[in-house]
Amino acid sequence: MDMNKILSGIMGVLLTLTIGGSAAVKPGTDNTGTTVSTSEKTGAKAPKYVFMFIGDGMSYPQFQAAADYLGALADDDYAKALPSVKYGDRAGAVLDGPKALNFMNFDVAGSAVTYDSCSFAPDSASTATSIATGYKTYSGMINVDITGSTEYETIAEKLHDQKGWKIGIISSVNLNHATPAAFYAHQASRNNYYEIGEELVDSGFEYFAGGALKKVTGPDKDKTSLYELAEEAGYKVTYTQEDADAVTAADEKVILIDEHLADSDAMDYDMDRQEGEWALSDYVRKGIEVLDNDTGFFMMCEGGKIDWACHANDAGATVTDTIALADAVQVAIDFAKDHADETLIIVTGDHETGGLTIGYAGTDYDTYLDSLANQKISYAQFDELYVNNYKKNGTSFEDAMKDVEKLFGLKLSGDENDRLVLTDYEVKRLRAAYELVMSDAESSDYTEEQYVLYGTYNPFSVTVTHILNNKSGIDFTSYSHTGLPVAVFADGAGADAFTGYYDNTAIYQKLASMLEVK
Repeated sequence: MDMNKILSGIMGVLLTLTIGGSAAVKPGTDNTGTTVSTSEKTGAKAPKYVFMFIGDGMSYPQFQAAADYLGALADDDYAKALPSVKYGDRAGAVLDGPKALNFMNFDVAGSAVTYDSCSFAPDSASTATSIATGYKTYSGMINVDITGSTEYETIAEKLHDQKGWKIGIISSVNLNHATPAAFYAHQASRNNYYEIGEELVDSGFEYFAGGALKKVTGPDKDKTSLYELAEEAGYKVTYTQEDADAVTAADEKVILIDEHLADSDAMDYDMDRQEGEWALSDYVRKGIEVLDNDTGFFMMCEGGKIDWACHANDAGATVTDTIALADAVQVAIDFAKDHADETLIIVTGDHETGGLTIGYAGTDYDTYLDSLANQKISYAQFDELYVNNYKKNGTSFEDAMKDVEKLFGLKLSGDENDRLVLTDYEVKRLRAAYELVMSDAESSDYTEEQYVLYGTYNPFSVTVTHILNNKSGIDFTSYSHTGLPVAVFADGAGADAFTGYYDNTAIYQKLASMLEVK
């Protein structure tokens, strides 16, 4: 008998069991198929309240950039301590370091690998499916196998049906977008927005909040409104903050649509949010009010616009929306203070977006992250309120740059020591992008070089953010997703289960095990 073949076969079996997928161990079971409870194995008390925060597109670079940015703003000696400063000129200045976001201080930190059934740089539908069900699938598919014929039941559905827990789903983007949909829908395509919306209504989950539903009357606008279907199913649907604020647990089932919808009917980027406008944290706070009960609840809250900002290579919006997610986490932390032995908080990402890096060739070992504070508006709002009017009004490049200086701090001229004064090279890049905006060119007609420079985004807007990013010591490598692992932070009851380095399907497996659902 060939021992090499035997060993090869054994290793193949072990690899299959380890990685997961169609031939893997059934989620929530050991390798015999027997349900194993984490609480039984460790003697720990299973949580009764579970918060899962997902920063869409958020991996290590996103939250570290946010922490470094906050540290830079708080550090008076920041600029004096940079590597490029001559030793004698530092006058003893010392870098204080990052100001950690709250979840970075959780007791437990692990890492999850994010690949799916067709890509090492996967999409949100498949990665959220892995988190919600413990199964891999193709990019673009939600809670179904690669054939589209077998549906996977989600952790939220199981908790709702098997244990009578109340369920909340929150997102800063559309409520029938891929990540929130992965907790209640089962579709061969994430683009089946109307069908996903129908499943949202049919789920019976008690609390939905955030961005509006996409394709609310179907792709051809000929179907019954999803909001009407929701009301017929017993949901109270609100469209204003005043009505949302009046919602209580007595309403039983609610859908809260943000009053101040922005690009693609999502919530505003946090940097665009006006005073008094609800943030992600407000929807978590209201969700607790609606869901709190003696049996238990599960709440998934997605910071979806972290991903959108990274797709557009907008570091400023990425950082502020990551901080907004941390603010939402703080609401859960405050809740846990009164339920210390019963609450589990998990913070993770579904994948990384944009290939964000802290460090740029043009700044060497220096970073100037405090420069991002000069950005007053997201790329999306800059497009809508300013750039879209430039061609219509025949605005000159010089006049457009006055807006850029006001909103991003970038200047055509100024003191030679001012880091935000543009170089000749940077001005040339901006002029070329502006001329493209003023022409009739469509992104579908871009050359390879133009696509690398602009992706599918407005050339002028994305060049403005690229230059501010670079002057800050930040760079992106992609307009799409990457294959970086994501962090998994956990705190509270059962948190110890999430330490280590594992596949993203294990997040579901660990939860299902400790919560004893099948």
